Amino acid sequence: MRSLLFSVIALGMTSIAHAADVPTSFSSIVEPRMAAVVNIATTQKVKVGGMQGMPFNFDALPNDPQFAPFKDFMEQFQGQMGKPRESELTSLGSGFVISPEGYIVTNNHVVAQADEILVTFHDEMKLKAKVIGTDAKTDLALIKVESKQPLTYVNFGDSDTLKVGDWVIAVGNPFGLGGSVSAGIVSARGRNINAGPFDDFIQTDAAINRGNSGGPLFDMKGNVVGISSAIFSPTGGSVGIGFCVPSTLAKPIIDQLKKNGRIHRGWLGVKIQEVTEEIANSIGLTKPYGALVLDISPDGPAKGSGIQPGDVIIRFNDKEITAMRSLPRMVAEAEVGARSQVTVWRKGREHDYTVKLGELPEDKITKALQPSKKPPVTREQVLHGMSLAPLNRDIRQTYRVPEKVNGLFVMDVEDGSDAQTRGLQPGDVLVEANQEALDSVAKLEAVFKSAKTAMC
Repeated sequence: MRSLLFSVIALGMTSIAHAADVPTSFSSIVEPRMAAVVNIATTQKVKVGGMQGMPFNFDALPNDPQFAPFKDFMEQFQGQMGKPRESELTSLGSGFVISPEGYIVTNNHVVAQADEILVTFHDEMKLKAKVIGTDAKTDLALIKVESKQPLTYVNFGDSDTLKVGDWVIAVGNPFGLGGSVSAGIVSARGRNINAGPFDDFIQTDAAINRGNSGGPLFDMKGNVVGISSAIFSPTGGSVGIGFCVPSTLAKPIIDQLKKNGRIHRGWLGVKIQEVTEEIANSIGLTKPYGALVLDISPDGPAKGSGIQPGDVIIRFNDKEITAMRSLPRMVAEAEVGARSQVTVWRKGREHDYTVKLGELPEDKITKALQPSKKPPVTREQVLHGMSLAPLNRDIRQTYRVPEKVNGLFVMDVEDGSDAQTRGLQPGDVLVEANQEALDSVAKLEAVFKSAKTAMC
């Protein structure tokens, strides 16, 4: 009995301690910062109206009195509607002041193509703003207002310190209802929602709706750890799945926009692919991580550095590449012209190389091959559910495969085959297997047999 009584008392004390961690109010965090959160209204002028196919030759109608009223009406209608007229599109969003001089952070999609930007503050003061710079790839923008007095502003925090389950507060202008506050927790970190090449979103269940875009996400210290950017919603309203750009990604972008008005991103010049568990096992990695190098850009910084196709980049500037998609973000955030350390895994060993980063050109966008038809000349062989053909002129021309790429072209993949389950698709080019260059189906078959022998 005494033992049971002690257990009950201990459990009660633990529950009280946990309850003390739950905030009873967020007012001490929100009130001093509300003046720094703004509503943003944009206006875009567009041409609308106009009659397609006008003017119409009404003289072609029969010369009959019964058509006279119709002809008079249509001639008058044509005079009013024949020319397009100017109209205005308006949209609403949110933002937050980051300096007393009037610099304001918001989303790119809030101010993109706007002809006029009007910022409304918490005290109903209205000021026109101009765009300092935008970055569509991270959906960030920096605008500025001219104020006669210093403005209340907020500071960026360190989003890297956030943990799943931490409290966060979203403030913004949902549906035009300015100064709205909602609270929730960090639901997940590092979300990729295919919004851009550098996705690393914070997911939160704090209510975020249309109009919240560009508003701040505060931590419990009152620092901005995220910028509301997107929601998942089948209904158009909040269902508890909102996405915010983390402050550690946003702050360097905003600093560059403030300094240069545009973004300069580092460029390594390699085409990469995810390292699967199967790839990791085949090349001796203890776990699937890093980025597999498929190709080196002939005019890129990595050309001649020692990095080769088939290498797995496992560290960049001494930071481990935990997932393939983290490498482009690390490189982009690095300083253009900086000498960066790249560690690769090749044939069971680590190799270190130094690469002087270039600036990422805007046109360097990797597009997946989209085969639309088979070339006229192919010699296909089926292996492990894949229809394979050595690259030839017809294949290269039909599928636009660069001359520098060599290997086996995947013509087709059987449904339910081992190749399909491992993610191979028609249009892929197999360049290496177990870090052995492939120039024939026989070579690939020999690699398969060697791997089976090694596993026995």
